[in-house]
Amino acid sequence: MKIAIEVNGVLRNTIEKLKQVYEKFLIESEEDSLGKTFEIGDDEEISEVEIIKEEFKYEIIEPITSLELDNFLKFKSNEEKLNFIYEEFPMHIFGHAPSSEMTTFNDFNEFYTEFREDHEIFIISDEIGKSKPSTLFFLSKFGCLVENVIFYNPKTIDKVITSFDLIVTSNPDLIINYSNSVQFVKYETEYNKQSECILKISTFKQLSDIIKNLKNVKVIQ
Repeated sequence: MKIAIEVNGVLRNTIEKLKQVYEKFLIESEEDSLGKTFEIGDDEEISEVEIIKEEFKYEIIEPITSLELDNFLKFKSNEEKLNFIYEEFPMHIFGHAPSSEMTTFNDFNEFYTEFREDHEIFIISDEIGKSKPSTLFFLSKFGCLVENVIFYNPKTIDKVITSFDLIVTSNPDLIINYSNSVQFVKYETEYNKQSECILKISTFKQLSDIIKNLKNVKVIQ
């Protein structure tokens, strides 16, 4: 069986790190600028407080209950959002994010060692541009033993996702859109509570029992 483990949400707490970076470099930077004055002409000064009141306000709306991040992290435009995540701070967000659990990679490496003889095990991840090397750094930093890493994007998602027999994911969109052709194990998070999936885990360690007993589980598509 070809098994794919997704990085975001399952191995990496990307959302939590994105929130931290957003707060530090957008919200706190904006707050630090309040009250400063700037010289205009010879004698005039203008307070930045007056300017900020009329400008766009960065904010985080919690809890984050879906992956429609535009509803929870405010950006001036989609271009600004993509630039922030994938050009300015990809290493901060994707490279230095924490693992989903304290023991995620210990459990993952044990899982890989236990099942690699009987199954093909892959890591897959939805990445764009500079988030790819940042993700490789993340996997290296945590001592990931898996050799097979596949990145996908909106153009390649169909080919990648449907090439596996089983995918462990926290992404509700994958479960909804591909459940007719792929079997899923949902890694439960705050943002996927509404998505239905027969097989589910709340810790990575539970995946071993799912795989061992999979032949006894009747999956209704």
